[in-house]
Amino acid sequence: MGAREIIGLKGVTFSYGKEELLRGVDLSVKEGEFIGIIGPNGGGKTTLLKLILGELEPDAGEIRVFGNAPKKGRRMLGYLSQFKDIDFDFPITVEEVVLLSRIGENLFKHYGSSDKEAAQKAMERMGISHLRGRKLNELSGGQKQRVFVARALAGNPKALVLDEPMANMDIHIQESFYRILKELNKDMPIVIVDHDLEMVSGYASRIICVNRCSAHTVKSHGIGKEKMREMYD
Repeated sequence: MGAREIIGLKGVTFSYGKEELLRGVDLSVKEGEFIGIIGPNGGGKTTLLKLILGELEPDAGEIRVFGNAPKKGRRMLGYLSQFKDIDFDFPITVEEVVLLSRIGENLFKHYGSSDKEAAQKAMERMGISHLRGRKLNELSGGQKQRVFVARALAGNPKALVLDEPMANMDIHIQESFYRILKELNKDMPIVIVDHDLEMVSGYASRIICVNRCSAHTVKSHGIGKEKMREMYD
């Protein structure tokens, strides 16, 4: 028996108004995989993630997340959005950020001992327990990355989905972050959107190239980088 499918798209098409962005996309992500999604700006990468997360509805086709419709299945996904969507000046501590993943649908939830224990384990796993009382805006770029991965982990996800978390980070921070993801991949599948082909191809087990209306799948170690560049462009 093969690995279980955790995310599946069949014949998915999506348009913004009259502009078709994705057409007939088929994609299967299975347990244990580390999937990199690349493509030009405006090519549909983030849109693909939003469809998987249930934030957008496809015009046609089917999407299943852990065998369920995306809005239900996404509860089993740990999600890290683009950093540009985050207000780093908001007066909140590292521990408070990590605990946010325990709210669920109850915005007025009182954190219990199990919530605090989950947050503590996540911070320990990411090596940021010593930062728990620090304000978010006091941290370096690399530390902020670890905080938001810890937030995703505190929700006890079965898979991680990340949308360009390394944007504007220097090469050393990117490499360190990918090593962390590779370690986490031992326990859960990972899907990451990244603009850096060289970086993601060094860690991902498979690359998905999305370029307006199409999605090509290649093995990152079974095809040359020049071919991937050709598909990317």
